[in-house]
Amino acid sequence: MITAADPFLSLFEHSPWVVERAFSAAPFADKAALHAALMQVVEDATPAEQLALIRAHPELGAREVPLTEASQAEQQGAGLRALTPEEFARFTALNTAYREKFGFPFIVCVRLQPGKAAILDQFAKRLDNDADMEQAQALREIGSITWLRLQDINP
Repeated sequence: MITAADPFLSLFEHSPWVVERAFSAAPFADKAALHAALMQVVEDATPAEQLALIRAHPELGAREVPLTEASQAEQQGAGLRALTPEEFARFTALNTAYREKFGFPFIVCVRLQPGKAAILDQFAKRLDNDADMEQAQALREIGSITWLRLQDINP
């Protein structure tokens, strides 16, 4: 039985409000029930709140931005903290193009990608999406990221 929000407040990138709202329905039988409640909060959030949640994520491969502990570990595991100069240039160009088109950072669950090439491929493909499609995809990716982060927590 999960009853306390504290261990979970950092699940969503700089957005503890999602966890705080979900815990109004505590206790949760298990992590699956908690994740369902968390994603319901995201779904029920206002468009402005959803956009703020997406914008709270860092750009992939960026060197100068401070990362949360979870983001740093995820990007490190995907090899994004040790990019070659050519890879860094490619990520920078795609980050810029993506942010200019959509107004928020590209989000993909890097832990579910087989490597940097797959992430770059996703980046390029998703640039063809329209804004509504891409915002919905970003929220699905956040759901995947959060599910995996949730598995790492032992309450």
